[in-house]
Amino acid sequence: MSLNTIKLIAFDLDGTLLDSVPDLAEAADKTVRALGYPSVSLEQVKSYVGNGADLLIGRALSQNIHVSSDLDSATLAKARQLFDDFYQQGEHQLSHLYPHVKSVLEQLHQAGFTLALVTNKPAKFVPEILEKHGLSGYFTDVIGGDTFINKKPDPEALHWLLAKHGLSAGEMLMIGDSKNDILAAQNAGCHSFALTYGYNHGEPIANSNPDYVADSLLELLDIVLVAA
Repeated sequence: MSLNTIKLIAFDLDGTLLDSVPDLAEAADKTVRALGYPSVSLEQVKSYVGNGADLLIGRALSQNIHVSSDLDSATLAKARQLFDDFYQQGEHQLSHLYPHVKSVLEQLHQAGFTLALVTNKPAKFVPEILEKHGLSGYFTDVIGGDTFINKKPDPEALHWLLAKHGLSAGEMLMIGDSKNDILAAQNAGCHSFALTYGYNHGEPIANSNPDYVADSLLELLDIVLVAA
């Protein structure tokens, strides 16, 4: 598959650029305990991440990837409010960038690619995180999980990017670590590049049939810069 047509590269955030699970796990654990539910571990929360905050906290309360039908909407709403508060209070102190993230973004930026961020994380948390880790200047567009009606794997955000920048699907590459990222790319008809180190509910990311699978973000440069 040729990538010499790529002009826009869209990145996921959690599990792709940023290891955010320690902060998410701390906030989730404080939330469930505040409501009288059993504690959750970092490893549990790692398996719950990827589909947005509402599902994350529902899974944490349920101690399962499947949200319990016994949870009523009032409990879920209260839990989400607590989670947001605890997550904000943590100031993302435990999160860190994965290796090579800044250097890769800098090289892609210098090479003239348009870079966008498409995450299922609530949009209100994203600017602070990007600022904290020195990434604010790289992205022309920052799309959160609640920016549009539908979040990944729905292609709405990717379709919006293509329309805004006047590009065809073949001119976009989606970078992510979960099947939601790959499915969003496939649903939009664009190329996909999957990383093996992130959060994918314990499933090998290759099972989602991305166009490329890599163990390091550095491998992205080998593909797109050579193609360019």
